[in-house]
Amino acid sequence: MSLPIEDLTPRQIVAELDKYVIGQQAAKRAVAVALRNRYRRQQLPEERRDDVMPKNILMIGPTGVGKTELARRLAQLARAPFVKVEATKFTEVGYVGRDVDSMVRDLVSHAVRIVEKEKFEAVREESERRAMDRLVDMVYDGPTPWQTNFNYFSDDAAETEAKPAISAEDYQAAQASLRAQILAGELDSQLVEIDVEEANNPFVQVFSAQGIEEMGIDTSAPGGPFGSRRSTRRVTVQEAHPMLVEEESKKMVDRSSINREAIVRAEQTGIIFIDEIDKVAIKSSGAGPDVSREGVQRDLLPIIEGSTVQSKFGPIKTDHILFIAAGAFHIAKPSDLIPELQGRLPIRVELESLTRGDLRRILQEPKNALVGQYFDLLKVDGVEIEFTSDALDEIAELAEAVNEKIEDIGARRLHTMMERLLEEALYEAPETEQKHIRFNRESVRAKLDPFVRNLETSRNVL
Repeated sequence: MSLPIEDLTPRQIVAELDKYVIGQQAAKRAVAVALRNRYRRQQLPEERRDDVMPKNILMIGPTGVGKTELARRLAQLARAPFVKVEATKFTEVGYVGRDVDSMVRDLVSHAVRIVEKEKFEAVREESERRAMDRLVDMVYDGPTPWQTNFNYFSDDAAETEAKPAISAEDYQAAQASLRAQILAGELDSQLVEIDVEEANNPFVQVFSAQGIEEMGIDTSAPGGPFGSRRSTRRVTVQEAHPMLVEEESKKMVDRSSINREAIVRAEQTGIIFIDEIDKVAIKSSGAGPDVSREGVQRDLLPIIEGSTVQSKFGPIKTDHILFIAAGAFHIAKPSDLIPELQGRLPIRVELESLTRGDLRRILQEPKNALVGQYFDLLKVDGVEIEFTSDALDEIAELAEAVNEKIEDIGARRLHTMMERLLEEALYEAPETEQKHIRFNRESVRAKLDPFVRNLETSRNVL
C-alpha cells in the first residue's frame, strides 16, 4: 500500500515551521529530521522497513516558548494521523481515569477520519450527481411518463387506450429545469421530506480494569452494534443536499477497507505528542497520587517501545509510531523520569526562553501574528488599528519585564497584554465614530504602565 506521506526536505520543513514559530531552531531541526525519516523509511525495501525504528524526541523548555505550537503545526504539515495528549489526563491501571492505551485508540480514530475524508472526496463527483438526482425527484411534483391518462367513460376504443401523462422528453426537460434552479439556489428555502438514519447509543461509558473509558461505537457500520432507525424530517433543499451527498458517499465506500487502511496509516506514519510529561516525573513519596504518576510512566514504556493495543477498529501495533514528549521541567528534571522511559526518548531538545527580540517578532512576523489577528477582528466593525514600530517595541519590553518580575509564561504574556491594551477599542468598536486608532510608544505606556508598576495588585490582569 502506497502511503501519503510528506516528502519535504528537513530545510523545507523548518521553513514552514518558521512561518508560525519564532526561534527554537534546534527543536525545529529535530522534528524536521524525524518527519523526513518517516519518508525515508517508506522508500526502503519492505523487508528492511521493520528494522528502522523511530527516534522519539523529548522537548524541554518553559511554558509559552512554542512546544505546543510546534506540535500543532507539525500535525498540519505531516499529512499523517496525529494526536496531542496531556500526560496529566492519564492514571495508572487500577486508578480511576484514562489509561495510556487510549491515546493509541485516539490515533486510530483520527486515521479513520482522514481516510474516510479522502475516500469521500474520491467519490464526491458521483455522490453529488446521485444526491442531486434524488433531490430533483423530491422537489418535482408533476406527472411522469409512468403515469397514464385513461378515459373509462368513452366508447371509442382509440380514446380508451392508455396514454402517458407526459412525454419522456417533456419530463426530462422539467427535471433539467429543476436541477438548474436548485444549482442556482432559487429553491434553497423549499421544504422537502427526507429519510435520515439516526444511530442509537453512539457512546457508552464503561468501567473496566483500565478505568473509566468512553468507548465510541462505530455507528457508521451497517446497522451499527445497537442497530439504527430511520426517521422522516422536513428540511430545506439547502439543508438536504449535503445530507444526501454524505449518505450517497457512505453507500459507495467500503467501511471495512477504510478501517484497514486507517490502521496501516496509524501504525506506519502516526505521531503522538505527549505534553506535560514533566508532571508525571515528580518523585513518589510512597503514597497518594504520586504513585499513580510513576505508574503512568511504567504504562508508557510498552506503548513507546512497541506493543499491540486493541481498538474498536482492530488491533494496532505501536512499534513505528513516532512519540514526541514535551514538558517545562521547572520543578522536576528529565533525570526524574524512570530510566527506562528516558532511554525510549533518545533525542533531547532544549527550547530557549523567549527574549525581548523574540517577543517583538512574535507580535508581527508569524502568519497568525497577534497584531494581524486584532486587525482582522476590528476590521469587521469598520475600525482600523495601527501600531508604530516603537509601540511594538514597548509591548515586547513590558512583556519581558512582567515575565521577569512574576511568572514567566513566555509568549502567552503577549495575549494578556494585547487584550488589556485593546479592551476599550474592542468594546466600543461597533458604535464608535473613531474608525482609525493609532498606537505609539506613549499610548502603549499610558495604557499598560499602571499594571506593570503595580504587579502585586494587578497580578490577575497581566
